[in-house]
Amino acid sequence: MAETAKLVVGSEQVELPLFVGTEGERAIDISRLRSDSGLVTLDEGYVNTGSTRSAITFLDGERGILRYRGYPIETLCANCDFVEVCYLLIYGELPTRDQLEAFRASICRHTMLHEDVRQFYNGFPSDAHPMGILASVVAALSTFYQDSLDPHNPRHVEVSIHRLLAKLPTIAAYSHKKSVGQPFIYPQNERSYCDNFLQMMFAVPCEPYESDPDFVHALNLLLICHADHEQNCSTSTVRMVGSADANLFACVAAGISALWGPLHGGANEAVVNMLERIRDDSGNVQKYVNMAKDRNGGFRLMGFGHRVYKNFDPRAKIIEAECRKLLSKMSIRDPLFEIAQQLEDVALNDDYFVERKLYPNVDFYSGVIYRAIGIPVPMFTVLFAMGRLPGWIAHWVEMHELSNKRIYRPRQVYTGPTEREFVPVNQRG
Repeated sequence: MAETAKLVVGSEQVELPLFVGTEGERAIDISRLRSDSGLVTLDEGYVNTGSTRSAITFLDGERGILRYRGYPIETLCANCDFVEVCYLLIYGELPTRDQLEAFRASICRHTMLHEDVRQFYNGFPSDAHPMGILASVVAALSTFYQDSLDPHNPRHVEVSIHRLLAKLPTIAAYSHKKSVGQPFIYPQNERSYCDNFLQMMFAVPCEPYESDPDFVHALNLLLICHADHEQNCSTSTVRMVGSADANLFACVAAGISALWGPLHGGANEAVVNMLERIRDDSGNVQKYVNMAKDRNGGFRLMGFGHRVYKNFDPRAKIIEAECRKLLSKMSIRDPLFEIAQQLEDVALNDDYFVERKLYPNVDFYSGVIYRAIGIPVPMFTVLFAMGRLPGWIAHWVEMHELSNKRIYRPRQVYTGPTEREFVPVNQRG
């Protein structure tokens, strides 16, 4: 007999089935709670509510484990490039050599933007935030590719997936070129995914451009580390919008908008702003540590702690090692990196941080690498979106493959006024 949980309310008892995941996670299935008892659960922010069953990413915050489709993030970073990880997340298995070559070739065929899409950039002010541009242009792609919008048509889905993976770096690079007043650079399909993005970002028509291989390697690592993180804010947004059968372009645009928030994808930008603030204040790290400890001070150290991880974020370890290697190779003495190292030492040794398990997270070192590569701060979250794209796609596809797929419709507990009598306007005091 299947194991159940019992909920006792007054004299009534409700039995709820238990579900156990492949890693031993136990969940109480409350899908019939309201129909059986008239009750709903209340969980502000859904922090303890499982919204779905997923086979894409396993995350154990207590042990600091992150795996994509069963593969540890450390293994994938050491052996794969970003495109191979995209295939793994979306299709569930690592590709054969032939599958990977066909996947790369298909993405290369879709890197260019329709010339009319390029004209959109003329309508944005030069100081427009690139995340606003990214969300707008991705949503607009649905109007240009009306031949592939049906989420229930496998061919439509396949083409939309490849188009998005191919075009997002182009859209992103063009938003940067717009901000600096330089001409747009067309993609070059003989280049790798990350190399192509860097040349669209930094090349100019009047001289040749070659990407630094170490920059390409570092960018691959960053994108892989950001590729998925189970049911986070932006991924849940993509699934929420997708549950209404909205097309993939619209769903990804919604995910980009959610990622833009400073409490989500915008955190890496906030980390660099914080490090610059400390640098400009004579590099007095201890002063800001003390400010962070003051509950009434209102100052927060960005890049520390995580809603899920109660141990060291495994992605932070990978990025920190790459950061050290890159700065050492380039003989760069970056004061922000030195401040970051001092803050890390505090977090690992100060009782205040240790007791609260406030370890450096993925945002802490990524901004320093972006700075070394030459990526401007407003583009940091755009790079996060490029990395997270295959995760969004994988979850959107998985949701549509569920046999019991339903439109998302959370319940609420109403706390407003009870029924009131209407008073005509000329009788209101």
